[in-house]
Amino acid sequence: MASSYSPDYIIVGGGTSGLVVASRLSENPDVQVLVLEAGEDLIADPRVIIPALWTALMGSEADWQYKSVPQPGLEGRSIRMPQGKALGGSSAINGQAFIAPAQAEIDAWAELGNPGWDWAGLVPSYKKSYTLLPPPDQATLEHLGIDWIDDEYRGTSGPIKVSFPGIIQNPMCKAWIDAFRGLNKVTNADPFSGNSIGGYSNTATVDPETKTRSYANSAYGTSIRQRPNVRILTEAKVQKILLTKTPAGTVKAVGVQVLVEGKTQTFAPARDVILASGVFNTPKLLELSGIGNKELLERHGIQVYVNLPGVGENLQDHLMTGLSYEVVDSVMTGDPLMRQEPEALAQAQKLYVEHKTGPFTIGGMQSHAFMSTPNITELLDRFPRAQGASDTEYYNTVRAILERPDSSSVAWLMFLAQTNLHEGGKSFVGSQFLAENFASLGVVQSHPFSRGTTHISSADVDAEPSIDPRYFSHPADLEIMARNLQAIDTKLRPSAQLAPFFKPDGKRNHPDAFCVEDLDGAKKYVLDTVTTAYHACGSAAMLPREKGGVVDPRLVVYGTENIRVVDASIFPLIPRGNIMSSVYAVAEKAADIIKGN
Repeated sequence: MASSYSPDYIIVGGGTSGLVVASRLSENPDVQVLVLEAGEDLIADPRVIIPALWTALMGSEADWQYKSVPQPGLEGRSIRMPQGKALGGSSAINGQAFIAPAQAEIDAWAELGNPGWDWAGLVPSYKKSYTLLPPPDQATLEHLGIDWIDDEYRGTSGPIKVSFPGIIQNPMCKAWIDAFRGLNKVTNADPFSGNSIGGYSNTATVDPETKTRSYANSAYGTSIRQRPNVRILTEAKVQKILLTKTPAGTVKAVGVQVLVEGKTQTFAPARDVILASGVFNTPKLLELSGIGNKELLERHGIQVYVNLPGVGENLQDHLMTGLSYEVVDSVMTGDPLMRQEPEALAQAQKLYVEHKTGPFTIGGMQSHAFMSTPNITELLDRFPRAQGASDTEYYNTVRAILERPDSSSVAWLMFLAQTNLHEGGKSFVGSQFLAENFASLGVVQSHPFSRGTTHISSADVDAEPSIDPRYFSHPADLEIMARNLQAIDTKLRPSAQLAPFFKPDGKRNHPDAFCVEDLDGAKKYVLDTVTTAYHACGSAAMLPREKGGVVDPRLVVYGTENIRVVDASIFPLIPRGNIMSSVYAVAEKAADIIKGN
């Protein structure tokens, strides 16, 4: 059934990027915008609003609940790949960490063939998306070691509210900073300058006044609901984009077919169809519509409109693992809440409701570090350079970044609770909780050499995509992670500043966690426990078409006139750290590009 409503722009996906673009395009009252979101509006859901409850959202109805195919590099394990399925997308379900990329990797975006997408070209978009609200009191600033804020890079007027989750009542936040000072590895600059390395207290997307999650729906979505030129349809499942061939030989989107309340409707765009469906669903929708690798589409009986082999390729992600160490009895952790101990829950709820304080105000981590791997050049020389001709440029780009003296090959972090990664359950905290309290020290990749794919598994819109990240397909990735896990256990944990908080003969989260001092033991532990950090991106890359690109620097899909992609799928190279800040920045820049036409 065709709808008589024909908006200028149809945005497929009301997630992190989709709501940003909808908000910016609809600032012009003469522009009509339609947003189609498959999930629900969960803005009143306490699991979304209360920062600490985010782990309850993974594996819920707010998650697409995708998983990878079995991974040979992880001894055949299949990994859960959460993706937000709600208004606000993954910004509604993530751990809220707001982490900065590095200048070198964003500059690499431009060097790979995308003029205007360098660090200088993207900094204004980062700043435009958020407002950093540091603690007002000097005591907290000193406790968290916040002496590095550089106003040149700080967002001061953006919709997303960003604050520091660490608090003065928590001695471990200070111990983290002091430990890195002791190791001579405390941050050397504001992370948002793009040139920092070392340990610091990280920021999170939590409004410091209300102590609620600040995310795409609350920050961008609520304001646009009042605009008469915006329509947002939730629980609207897009089935495909309707295409037609033009006399010029290109392809034009003439409609979007969507299932709403059990009825199929078609909406026709006056201008563009804008894909913001995320790293797995954006390539899936392109392929279902007839844009992708000709052989794959023909195998599934789909009419080929544009033979574009790059769709669903170049998938990149960060793996993470960590060691959970039993803490001394005086340290407060999130473990009693995770075990749902009635007394702890009641106390946390009371503190939150009455004073907006306590453990409910904190999402994921509070303490972070960008770290380099010693002797990286000679370490990399021991492994093959690239996996094939098409990988050579990618390999060389990643290697050049890792070999910079100020580069971070990994992040280290602290999470104040146990993480039972080896369980492979719905959430990385696991479900078989140990009775003791723990602090976890983790390591996350910054720039893996391994890349994978995500493709349709069938022409049926309800079939899950076949996601193959090819984790550890390049052997250097395992080596780097294992060496950093060793360093966390042998240098960071025993440091004079952190050691007093851990029981000398305390429990750990896994029997293999006692064997990581030895490199082989560390590798075994990594293979047993490592899981995604939820940072998948790159599956519809902004690259030249001959290099496997899917969109050009104006974010237009090759071979089409009016289909664009504005989400994390376009990242040609994964940034270090949590990618949310970069998703917001890309969406802000995308809106400027679209408006500029």
